[in-house]
Amino acid sequence: MNILIKDILALLPKSEFSSDLEVRSCSVYIKNGLIESITTEPEGYKADKTIHGGDRLLMPGLINAHTHASMSLLRNCADDLLFNEWLFGRIIPLEDKLTGKDCYWGTLLAIMEMLKTGTTSFIDMYYFMDEIASAVDDSGIRAVLSRGLVGSADDPSVGESKLREAFEALEKWKDHDRISFMLAPHAPYTCDESYQRIVASEAKRLGLRINTHISESLNEIENIKNSHGCSPVELLDKTGLLTDKTVAAHCVHISDSDIEILADRGVCVVTNPVSNLKLANGIAPIPKLLKAGVQVALGTDGAASNNTLNMFRELSTLALIHKGVGHDPLAVTACEGVSIATKGGATAMGRSDLGVIKPGNIADLIILSLDNPNMQPCNNLVSALAYGTYGSEVETVMVGGRILMENKEFLTIDSEKVYHEVSTICERIGTR
Repeated sequence: MNILIKDILALLPKSEFSSDLEVRSCSVYIKNGLIESITTEPEGYKADKTIHGGDRLLMPGLINAHTHASMSLLRNCADDLLFNEWLFGRIIPLEDKLTGKDCYWGTLLAIMEMLKTGTTSFIDMYYFMDEIASAVDDSGIRAVLSRGLVGSADDPSVGESKLREAFEALEKWKDHDRISFMLAPHAPYTCDESYQRIVASEAKRLGLRINTHISESLNEIENIKNSHGCSPVELLDKTGLLTDKTVAAHCVHISDSDIEILADRGVCVVTNPVSNLKLANGIAPIPKLLKAGVQVALGTDGAASNNTLNMFRELSTLALIHKGVGHDPLAVTACEGVSIATKGGATAMGRSDLGVIKPGNIADLIILSLDNPNMQPCNNLVSALAYGTYGSEVETVMVGGRILMENKEFLTIDSEKVYHEVSTICERIGTR
């Protein structure tokens, strides 16, 4: 379908080689799922659908670079707990009750929230890959999926079976245009050194990106130091898991030498500020990472630790928290924050054709209404996105030029069916 978005304010790069953003009025011509042209009508172009842009803002879809979508089922049921009690005492016992069908519906619920608040792509780590991929397929969103891997030399069969599951899902869905895969060694404390090396070798063999958690809590730092005599970053570097295809979630407790390693290896760090605050794990040194040249993306983590998947909330927290703790109003600027939430996420996905509105890129786009008190007056809309947007302003969402939500109504998801199924699941597993 050819879609013309006519006379709309759009968030665009200031120039071809600039990372700065600006808002200007234009028309955007979409053809076969791609941005064909901006402002200049292509020769022979005929629109199948025209969207008029009055009082609206067009921008790239937000990219949630780290989450666990199925955990939307566990929202609001494990709060105000110490990290180890939250994870091992509450979350893991509940996860043990989940089935593949449960994860299908939990993922659809997560996708609904993400679409409603302007997210068009997400990077996920969980299990029941086939069911999660089916939810992505049915909804129309874009996703990079990874089976969470745990393993040790004490029982090699466990790690081997999880790798098989990852490979089976990759093989089944390898030709899907919106679904891709990473290998996901869960964390340094759930994958021993030998298993980390195995996963690193398999990722290199298959040319796959790596998705992992690093240095999330002080307990993790202490345990890795006691068992390996080094930091989690140093351990994963030693085992070959840190490359320019690695996506490292959290990186809260990292030293200057850790930052140097991350920069040298080309690792993309995904910060999850709300989850890190809620679990009292701390605040990642994002200004230091940016200054060192580390690529940074933004994620929500799962709804069990956030408790939303609203990337605008995450963006606002990112842009504000570092100003306060660093006593520096320039620590993370509005422009930097918006870029991290869009182009930064595309970098984490390994994509150069997402996250920026320009000819040739995929039309993963969102349209926000400016007819809201918090968006007026339209003095600086980049600032408005970073500091004053709730996500409820999102009216239209398209992925690959296909409209998934229009006038705030889902076109691919039966929301009432999702709510019913999720309610039934929660009653069964005992989260209420």
